[in-house]
This record gives sequence, structure tokens and C-alpha cells, in this order.
Amino acid sequence: MKDRTMIYQNEHFYIEKEEHELPWVKIFTKTPYKELTDLPQPIFNELWSLYAEVETIMREYFQPDKINMASFANMLPRVHLHVIARYTDDAYFPNPVWGEKLRQGRKIKEDFGAFYALVQKRLKEKEEEL
Repeated sequence: MKDRTMIYQNEHFYIEKEEHELPWVKIFTKTPYKELTDLPQPIFNELWSLYAEVETIMREYFQPDKINMASFANMLPRVHLHVIARYTDDAYFPNPVWGEKLRQGRKIKEDFGAFYALVQKRLKEKEEEL
């Protein structure tokens, strides 16, 4: 079973890590809104602010070639965003990470825990600024 540990939460959102060989986190609304346009405007704005901060931290820490953001929500019909660091030489590129591995991919930084701790620290600092 995959480890889906929460790494951050506030009044409206929580962030879980996705256990994978690539850096990958998911941002969920605590209220189970079905579509992005169901979110009240302040929460909609907060979601994108939170996403931007997570993406920025991921880019700084892992220096990927690209960030993938996804929001399918077919199997789990509630608002959540996947944020995934991608590399042109990862095992799945150029295909989605949900597909079959195409090759042995690059070795990513082993210590994802340090990245999760950094996300938590920076988001808490941002909260304190508000």
C-alpha cells in the first residue's frame, strides 16, 4: 500500500506526499468541492497561491526540467491538484507518470523527507506573514 502521509494542512487545505520515484505531492481541499468553480472565490485564490508556493519550492529543491500539474478527479471526484517534478530522462518521460515505465530513469535526490520538511516550513512561514 502506498504511503499517503500528510505534510501540511491549514483551515481549507491539506497536502499529501505521493510515494513515487519522482517528487510528487497532492493538494486537497478539506471541503469536498467537486469542481474548481465550486470553490468560493477566496478559497479558489488560496488554492492557486498554495499551488504556486509548492511549485516554486519543488523547482528550487529538485531543479526539474518541467513541473506537471494535473487535476483529473475521475476516481476521486473532489478538487485536488497533483504537482510532479519531471525530467526528460525520468522513467516515464514524455508520457504521464500514471503510465508504464519506458526505461530505467534518472536517480532523483533520495531525501524526499527534507523536501517535505521544507514545504511545511515555508508554508507555515507564509501563514505567519498573513
